[in-house]
Amino acid sequence: MNTWRIAAVVTLAAAGWAPAGLADAPETLPTVEACFLSNSQHHTVVLEVASKDKQRQRGLMNRTALADDAGMLFTYQTERSANHGFWMYQTLIPLDIAYLDKQGVIVSIHTMTPCPSSDGRNCPTYPSGERFWNAVEMNAGFFEARGITAGDQLVWPAEQACQP
Repeated sequence: MNTWRIAAVVTLAAAGWAPAGLADAPETLPTVEACFLSNSQHHTVVLEVASKDKQRQRGLMNRTALADDAGMLFTYQTERSANHGFWMYQTLIPLDIAYLDKQGVIVSIHTMTPCPSSDGRNCPTYPSGERFWNAVEMNAGFFEARGITAGDQLVWPAEQACQP
């Protein structure tokens, strides 16, 4: 019987099945040290990098906490329209999002609140309002607390400009 169970589990795993909870485990993403440059100040952060469609779609879903200096960087190979937005479906913590141009300059910032609906169609989207290439999500209040505004820049990986 044990041989049969092992064979069944191996077959199901090969087909992409995983026990409840395991399939929802967040993928380990690469990280990069980056910094926000604002009014001659720098604010160092560690960002998970979501560069593939599936990674960007999952984002920070189902996370219950995020370290103060941690976030997620969403990278794209092409420019996104001003109407392109993010949503908070299955996202449990409030977040700030900064939309960035190709050079990492912030073009807009929004605060996003968790969507309690179990139906994603009922969750609002947060469009950038400006064309953008990348976006970064941090804990809600991160940008305001540090005086980071549109026109400031995110540099990654952290370079000499980010050193104290």
